[in-house]
Amino acid sequence: MLDLNFIREHPDEVKAAMRKLFADAPIDDILTLDVQRRSLLAQVEKLKAQRNAVSKEIGKMKEAASREAKILEMRTVGDQIDALDVQVKGTDDRLRELMLTVPNLPDESVPVAPDETHNVVTVQEGEATRQEWQIPHWDLGPMLGIIDFERGVKISGTRFYVLKGPGARLQRALITWMLDVHMVQGYAEVYPPFMVRSDCLVGTGQLPKFADNQYHDAKEDLWMVPTAEVPVTNMYRDEILDGNLLPIHHVAYTACFRREQMSAGRDVRGIKRGHQFDKVEMVKFCQPEDSVQELATLIEDAREVCRQLAIRTVWCKCVRAT
Repeated sequence: MLDLNFIREHPDEVKAAMRKLFADAPIDDILTLDVQRRSLLAQVEKLKAQRNAVSKEIGKMKEAASREAKILEMRTVGDQIDALDVQVKGTDDRLRELMLTVPNLPDESVPVAPDETHNVVTVQEGEATRQEWQIPHWDLGPMLGIIDFERGVKISGTRFYVLKGPGARLQRALITWMLDVHMVQGYAEVYPPFMVRSDCLVGTGQLPKFADNQYHDAKEDLWMVPTAEVPVTNMYRDEILDGNLLPIHHVAYTACFRREQMSAGRDVRGIKRGHQFDKVEMVKFCQPEDSVQELATLIEDAREVCRQLAIRTVWCKCVRAT
């Protein structure tokens, strides 16, 4: 979430950034609510100061009738304070709701584009080759007996599948191998829970924007993780870390769960956009001034994995609404 003080002091800069992101962020509404909130707080503080001052006077008053009149007057002031406190809370709640809809400011080095079709390729690893005999995985997997789509659907419904034999072993082996490679690169492995509290998803930006794309246990208010990034990033939330301990590098495996409500009309054949998938995530905690360099080395660490697997990769930059 952006700092409200920053929005208040740099409204034009924030609005320009939102235009780059093609985001319909309610900056003017936020600024209006901010003014209302500060006005309400000023009224509350004024009334509380008045009540405190009169309370001291009441303690010194000896005439009973005058003292009782002042007490009744302060009860009225107390009622006014209570009513204003309710308004402040309502304004705070609404302000927080709107603030959570505002995305982070884009990095100035990232080019602007309306969607992924305008991505700018910055790095390419390996050469693309075309083989006329290529068979899509949704045909090749069943032919080899390593993917069973029909039984996955029978067990759990659409967008689920069963990995069998060498397919299941390959999935397990790749997870272990990638964890081992990144640990050699200096990442400390963690094994986090696959369910998190709402605050964790708010902290990483999935809530409230992507609530419809998450699996939620309403009774316990726990959410199935959409990516290992969520629990790992929240490990040190609301803590003050010793700067001498930074940077902290973590790698984690989790199963991930997404409803994929947002992918309607897009290519969903095979194991693409499944509701359940596995992921190995790399996360770094560092000083703000070191973040660009840490990101660069993280990308290089990931590219090394692709080199060892001889996988062609393309890295792109693009600011877009998605």
